[in-house]
Amino acid sequence: MLSLLVALSLSSFDISLAARHLLDTPAAPPPVLPTVPPLPRATLPPLPSLPTLPKATVPPLPSTPFPTQPSLPKPTLLPLPPLPIIPTTIPSIPFLSPPPSN
Repeated sequence: MLSLLVALSLSSFDISLAARHLLDTPAAPPPVLPTVPPLPRATLPPLPSLPTLPKATVPPLPSTPFPTQPSLPKPTLLPLPPLPIIPTTIPSIPFLSPPPSN
């Protein structure tokens, strides 16, 4: 167990020194990127003009009145049947009663 603690402490010491040395090195200059030559402009012919379409004529709607809907009879609710009476007491069963004492 002691050797594990010593190994961990020494390795963390070496790692921190290595990180400090990396921080002390000067920063590298940014790389020089090649320039991209400009692309030639493409010349497109002008778009043709769209022909004009004739106006569509819509026939008028017929002026007949809509038929009226017949009136529906009003629904009537039927009376509910009476609810059954649920007994709240438990009836006694004679053969489960204790035997009489002598």
